Amino acid sequence: MAHNDRVARLSSAWIEASGRFIARIESAGDAAAAASPAGGWNAAQIAWHVAVVNDRFAKIIGEGQGAALAGSEFVERGWRDVVAAMPPRRQAPPWAQPPDAVDPADALRRLRDSSEKLTAAIAALTPERGAMCIRADFTGSISATISVYQAAEWATAHVVLHNRQAKRALGEG
Repeated sequence: MAHNDRVARLSSAWIEASGRFIARIESAGDAAAAASPAGGWNAAQIAWHVAVVNDRFAKIIGEGQGAALAGSEFVERGWRDVVAAMPPRRQAPPWAQPPDAVDPADALRRLRDSSEKLTAAIAALTPERGAMCIRADFTGSISATISVYQAAEWATAHVVLHNRQAKRALGEG
């Protein structure tokens, strides 16, 4: 796929997914801080986590942080193949685990800011940076080499996953 078409597709998917998640957290208001009937993080904690991870993705995609030139042996696998190798449930790394108490308004502000950064990073992605690679560590034991383009796909998949989790945390499904 041509670079401009790929960036347009990545941008569109990201904007749609992050917009849905932001709308869910925004409409929850203070209820986002309520304990989750599903157990685990509440919606404000989920939003905080997603914001922190979005910031990391924005640095990878926008600045190439942690990325390296792909070696001649690198062959980009389809995103579905990468996802199929991921374990069904992953533990967030310590840097991405939310505090016990998260203010919903702060979480929403962080989420919006991080989404804007990532939107800008994807839109400004160059062909050279898109073709670079990162080592994606999914659990500490399962990792894969993916392109920076695929990091944008991962960011979108991450938001979709946590939007579903927030929906359960808010007792919506």
